[in-house]
Amino acid sequence: MDGSSVSPLPCEAPLAMMESEKTPPRSPSQHDMPPPPDEKRYDNDDDHVWNCGAWFEYILVVVVSSILLIAASVLTIFWTIYYRKGFNMDDPKLQFNLHPVLMIGGYITLSGFSILLYRICRCCSHLIVKLCHTFFHACSIPCIVIGFMAVWDSHNQQQIPNFYSLHSWLGLITMGLFALQFVLGFFSFLILLCCENATYKFRSTMVPIHASFGVATFMLAVATAVTGLTQKAHFELGENYSQTIEEGIIMNSIGVILTGLGIIIPFAVRRSNSPANCKVYVTERI
Repeated sequence: MDGSSVSPLPCEAPLAMMESEKTPPRSPSQHDMPPPPDEKRYDNDDDHVWNCGAWFEYILVVVVSSILLIAASVLTIFWTIYYRKGFNMDDPKLQFNLHPVLMIGGYITLSGFSILLYRICRCCSHLIVKLCHTFFHACSIPCIVIGFMAVWDSHNQQQIPNFYSLHSWLGLITMGLFALQFVLGFFSFLILLCCENATYKFRSTMVPIHASFGVATFMLAVATAVTGLTQKAHFELGENYSQTIEEGIIMNSIGVILTGLGIIIPFAVRRSNSPANCKVYVTERI
């Protein structure tokens, strides 16, 4: 055979290639699968090692927040009973006293603890924290509804106009935002868990939005309560308010407590993760 001639290709090679193309791919074995996400512990991470100062800050924020949340409701109850003569549904003036007690109890104390749960329960199951968060907000709903109906009925019986003041306008905005937050949060983070994998991306997108508007709603509630106290002080105390009387001091103290909560609760939520000895995974569930 001369050098210029070309030898024909063997028939076995293309047949073997065709047979290999027809063979279905085998399922990957366990050795072919990618490794699971690395387990990360805050106590083993140099970036999350907490010194004494960090622990002190964490405990201080939690304790002070809890004390202020409870003090806001306790001092409001004391004010309405001791200085405003308590509650009576048959007397429109005494019926009004339910309004500050229930609104501060629902919007501030219960909602504040609901928000604070995400700061103090980092080691608990995320689902349990969600359920507790929802429970506290759900308990605040009847407080808000009854408090609203109390002031509405009290004003109507005394022929006082409604929804004319800055306090009432802020209250309507706060109520609307709270209702929207509760409905969207309940649907997004509890109902959609029925399709957990399919809705993961949507829920992860909703987390910062829900958290930001939750803090905004709480701060709006604080502003509404402070303007309401100021309005009540001018209406009920009149010129005596400038004389630094006892009731005026109590009302101012409630306002200072609410202002402190408006500072410390957003700080507690937006601060870095708490010192937890729990396992934090890359694929953390939302």
